[in-house]
Amino acid sequence: MRNYSFWLKAAIISQCMTGIFHVLGIVSSSKPNNETEKTLLDLMQNYKFDLGSGFLHSMDDVMLAFSISFALLLFFSAVLNFYLLKTNIAPNILRGVIVINLLTYILCFTTMALLTFLPPIVCTGLISLFLMIALMQIRKV
Repeated sequence: MRNYSFWLKAAIISQCMTGIFHVLGIVSSSKPNNETEKTLLDLMQNYKFDLGSGFLHSMDDVMLAFSISFALLLFFSAVLNFYLLKTNIAPNILRGVIVINLLTYILCFTTMALLTFLPPIVCTGLISLFLMIALMQIRKV
């Protein structure tokens, strides 16, 4: 557990699992529990905003785009980290990639902590923690 590769692999697994959880959340549908939620879901799915230049999209469309983008970020960073780890790239280059990952996921974690609910907060927090430990361990190499 003192090796950076262990912690980077933990981050990669966390990124993949969070991406899978997020995709499962995208494909599952919400059922309204009361009349207010029914109205809200109806407006989210059917009321189209004019976003300029003829782009008419519902809030559901916008949220779907954000959700897909987040899942793609998770999978992209996991695959990139895995590839760089397996190719035995120079530690100084890998360190730079881990720093970029860490900055991205700390911003992501902060956003999640302020605006969402417990599962994405925990998942992005774990990813950030594992990347931070990997960065501290790779500096000792």
